[in-house]
Amino acid sequence: MIGKESFTRRYLEPADRLNEILFGLIMVLTFSLTAGLTAEDSPEGARELLIAIIGCNIAWGIIDGAMYMMGSMLERARRARVLMAVQRAPDEASGLAVVEQALQGTLASLMTEQERASLRRTVYAVARRTQPQRTRLLKEDLLGAVASCWLVILSTIPAAVPFLFIRYPHVAMRVSNGLLIAMLFLVGYQWGKHANANRWGTGLAFLVSGLALVGVAVAFGG
Repeated sequence: MIGKESFTRRYLEPADRLNEILFGLIMVLTFSLTAGLTAEDSPEGARELLIAIIGCNIAWGIIDGAMYMMGSMLERARRARVLMAVQRAPDEASGLAVVEQALQGTLASLMTEQERASLRRTVYAVARRTQPQRTRLLKEDLLGAVASCWLVILSTIPAAVPFLFIRYPHVAMRVSNGLLIAMLFLVGYQWGKHANANRWGTGLAFLVSGLALVGVAVAFGG
């Protein structure tokens, strides 16, 4: 388990890890609430629901991993477009304007105007001499996708455990959903820690928001 944890920490930022777990929790909650309505109340029904829940999150884990790879490539493509825009600028003022726009939303906003001007010129000089690379799939993209997929699948475990020990699916589903709801709160609590926000308030917000998203998904057919 330590190896898996270090692997996900290596390729995913804390917010990304929490987002993947949150996504997995919402998916399995949505699926279990929908499928549980038609499940046969017998040991066979419990086993079928267990297999379905695991299969659902494996499928969505693979999809989420693919989306991670696409997102990583698009981010590198965005940086390459900034470099090309600077190099194609008709004059220095236009190039500096491109750099200024690219720096918006970064720590540069905390600098004084003199410091920002110096940073703009430094970035402009680097961008002018840097050759934009063609966007392609990297090893880090693949490993990050595996980490994303793993976290989505990992979120299935709390949902699956009750079905291993409880014979009747409707009872197991209630226990499973209770565990998943508790995990929604814990994910929000940890998110608040990384976001420097009130942990209890953030945990409650994630809990309420997660349940609302599940409700919307179920209402529109799961």
